[in-house]
Amino acid sequence: MNTFPEFGLLPSILKTLKTLKIYTPTEIQKNAIPMLMSGQSVVGVSETGSGKTLTYALPILHLVKTLENEGNPADEPGCPRAIVLVPSRDLGEQVSKVFKTFTHDTRVRVRPVLGGTTFEQSRRSIAADFEILLATPGRLIQLMERELIDFSDVRMIVFDEADQMLDDGFIGESKMIVNACDEDVQLALFSATVSQAVQDLMNALFKKAEVIRSSGAGKVVKTLVTKNETVIDGLRWPIFEKLLKQQPTGGTIVFTNTREQCDKLANEIKKHGYECVVYRGEMDKGERRGNLQSFRKGEVNILISTDLAARGLDLDYVGRVINYHLPQEMANYLHRVGRTARAGKSGLVVNLVTERDLELIARLEGKGQSAKDLKTRFKDKDGKRLHVAEELRKPKRVKFKKKDDKSAASGKPAGGFKKSSRPKFKPKPYNPK
Repeated sequence: MNTFPEFGLLPSILKTLKTLKIYTPTEIQKNAIPMLMSGQSVVGVSETGSGKTLTYALPILHLVKTLENEGNPADEPGCPRAIVLVPSRDLGEQVSKVFKTFTHDTRVRVRPVLGGTTFEQSRRSIAADFEILLATPGRLIQLMERELIDFSDVRMIVFDEADQMLDDGFIGESKMIVNACDEDVQLALFSATVSQAVQDLMNALFKKAEVIRSSGAGKVVKTLVTKNETVIDGLRWPIFEKLLKQQPTGGTIVFTNTREQCDKLANEIKKHGYECVVYRGEMDKGERRGNLQSFRKGEVNILISTDLAARGLDLDYVGRVINYHLPQEMANYLHRVGRTARAGKSGLVVNLVTERDLELIARLEGKGQSAKDLKTRFKDKDGKRLHVAEELRKPKRVKFKKKDDKSAASGKPAGGFKKSSRPKFKPKPYNPK
């Protein structure tokens, strides 16, 4: 199936797709949508930016609206017909916008119950009739424990960006949610990578599911241009500052590995006269969301982040990703670079490569070279280790002019500083009693 009408979607859904100028399904959509619409449980593994949200959103919209059109509307408070589980509030709000884009033509009700909001907001959100529940796992469990949610009419549960949700307790929570539904509830899981934790969840709940892997899963997309910059003696800043002076189309996300690195780099960038915002864990949630919005709207062109921004966020504005510090895991790298070159668009990733990163770079380049082979990049033609010139290592210092006759006559030190008017300190004579 190469077009959306071939899937048998409702006319109202096709109308919205046409309005949005979305005409051709992506690979994961071609393979997974027909199965989901037939009632088959599915595990979809596909690269970032491949259209996974629409892959499950369109079948859900078709399902719940068809039930209503057949004279079976949702008319019980707190009783959803489809549940989408997301790892974070930010991703939840993003998915909510995708659904609500379609509700103008396909009149269904989407209700969010997300962590990071008050419990009272969540309680009010599900107090009336609705069809689709968008939830973070922790908040949904809280509603279950207070018996505020009814799972008796749930037809489909989707785990979106599953590898982000899999902390120590999540598989148990997932089983609780699924077991609260009918035995024949349809399940779907979507992820860009399959970690061991995701595999454990698949083994526990998705034994009957059809596993679909796109050809680009586990790889960078073809429209992404990669540049590897060799960092000598760990001095990243001189290379990075040259990158800052370049003006790519769209914004730039700069990744670090820790919150401390994130803050330190942001301060350095601002000190050199560039604007940037920070997006990381352990910061005020309102400030974090505000920073993301400023970047999303193009008010600020540089976003400094940890891996928190690497997964799930759909930011069309991103034209370049810079790995100031490279991750150790390939999965994290793929999520990071997936923030650009999305939906067939071009993008650029620049990696600042130190010797500790060579194992990852060898895997990325795929030329059969080992990390040891790549160490030649840090040596000169005679095989000696490269070092940064000594003058580039030293911080720039302010030079003061020598005192001349004019400055001496005026009573001012060279450089124009005023002579201190504070009286000189004179110690009092020792006077023992």
